[in-house]
Amino acid sequence: MAAEVEIMAGDLPPMVQKDGTGREAEIISAVLGHCGHTAVFVVQPFTRHWQSFENGSGDAVATVPVGMPTAGTQTQAYVSYQNGVSYLTSSEREASTLDDLDGWNIVAFEGASNIIPGLSGETEAFKSYREMADQKTQSKLLYGKRVDGILGDGMLFAEFARQLQEAGASAGVDASQAIEFRAIFEPSPYAMSFRDPAMAAEFDRCFGELEADGTIAEINTRWTDKYRDALGGNYMSY
Repeated sequence: MAAEVEIMAGDLPPMVQKDGTGREAEIISAVLGHCGHTAVFVVQPFTRHWQSFENGSGDAVATVPVGMPTAGTQTQAYVSYQNGVSYLTSSEREASTLDDLDGWNIVAFEGASNIIPGLSGETEAFKSYREMADQKTQSKLLYGKRVDGILGDGMLFAEFARQLQEAGASAGVDASQAIEFRAIFEPSPYAMSFRDPAMAAEFDRCFGELEADGTIAEINTRWTDKYRDALGGNYMSY
């Protein structure tokens, strides 16, 4: 039966935006729509949306690291993020592996050390390391040269950079500075969790059908291409 499916989602532009649009949100909406359902997003700060689902909110939760214990039934991976490091071109630094960040002052998104494959246990080599939920503030720290690099998804950084550039002088930093992004981590796959096991199975089936007919690739390509100038060839290709 057709249903409105309330999805707890993290505020992760341009993956999931407050208005329920974005690369990841569009995939979820397309899959549920293919199943005959309607996605209704409740957008909260990233990681808080997991807690809300655990506490009983929503029919499903998005952006769950594959294998992370959650309430409900987990689907197969439906989206991947490409985490890496973003840094100022003017720093004349170069990073092609995680080891190249030894001695850097690094900031990352909340929970990064547990989510990014290969990062856990390696942060001690950084000069400093901290995690924060506000990713726009991370960008300001980089543009203000208060950190050497940001760890996170390249598309997210490119979107926050765009927002700061659009804000101009009111941003308080010079966001016109050239940035490098290097994909130094393996892509991070994410799943959904549904309270209803039948809905999780249905989501997997409908995702498989849309993946087979090229719909998923089209969504990924269209959104990624919006940021291709900033990402160059360092983000996943679709």
